[in-house]
Amino acid sequence: MKACTVKPGDLSSAGVEEIPEPPDSDGEVLVEGLYVGICGTDLEVSKEGYGEPPAGHQRLVLFHESLGRVLEAPQGSGVAAGDLVAGVVRRPDPVPCEPCSKDQWDFCRNGQFTERGIKGRDGYGSQRWRVAPKFAIKLDPSLDTLGVLLEPTSVVAKAWDQVGKIALRSAVTASTALVTGAGPIGLLAAMIGRQRGFDVTVLDRVTEGPKPGMVRDLGATYVTSLDDLPCPPDVVIEATGIGQLVFDVIARTAPDAIVCLTGISSGTRAIDAQADAINKAIVLSNEVVFGSVNAGLANYAQAAEALSKADKGWLAKIITRTVPIDEWPASLQRQPDDIKVVIDLQA
Repeated sequence: MKACTVKPGDLSSAGVEEIPEPPDSDGEVLVEGLYVGICGTDLEVSKEGYGEPPAGHQRLVLFHESLGRVLEAPQGSGVAAGDLVAGVVRRPDPVPCEPCSKDQWDFCRNGQFTERGIKGRDGYGSQRWRVAPKFAIKLDPSLDTLGVLLEPTSVVAKAWDQVGKIALRSAVTASTALVTGAGPIGLLAAMIGRQRGFDVTVLDRVTEGPKPGMVRDLGATYVTSLDDLPCPPDVVIEATGIGQLVFDVIARTAPDAIVCLTGISSGTRAIDAQADAINKAIVLSNEVVFGSVNAGLANYAQAAEALSKADKGWLAKIITRTVPIDEWPASLQRQPDDIKVVIDLQA
């Protein structure tokens, strides 16, 4: 069968390779791979050498954003032949630490976790793959190809879940939210914010293309400058990883605000920051700033529910380009109007 493989850090090695059928040891559920999505992590693996192939291998089967259809599954597994599923990315460490033992591997304490398509395990970029039933997330069949958005949605589902937990610390009812960045993560974060009843503003610097209209179609506000914010936000979901923007946003929030950082910058630019003033502002306004990465099992379920409730026409606009498997390296070359690029594994 065909698979998308690369030697981490060697972009010229990216290509299609014939590999053996997935081993039974990967799990009892056999899945026909339909689509995978591209994200910044895949670029870092391919270009920068982030991540690592399985032990004893030079090449890594890439991609962690998955969508497939079940071919075989044992009775009582929760999925059956024909079901649409996505695979969980992270696997708990073998010890395991306390969070991993409770399906919160996103909070792994010892770093011994593995990740499909990233760290120590082949990814979902093959025409067939296997998973244990626990790691196969059943999707609403009406999603069809849009189910490939489950993994990025799980990331922001976790962010919003953590925001909700932190908000219980006070009597304030948060009602306004700012999402910084209108890429896939930002748009999906805005979608969940609107589903939760927040007045959402999305900040991004682009003025052309589909993003401004997509934000407005959610019933949210689109701005290109912090100076244009309609009001100080109670909640911020930061999805750019731009250091200076993070500090600028913290200075613009409402009292008792909650700021969730989901973006990671690949840059090394140094910025001058008035650390004492920032510390004072955070303390005196009871502000919470926290980071969030990956997702636990419960967050995948939350993401599946959010996608099932979403407008399918709106979701379809997030996927702006589909590339056949034999041409998958071209998907790593960004085009001007790209939001989410996906690879058709069966084309």
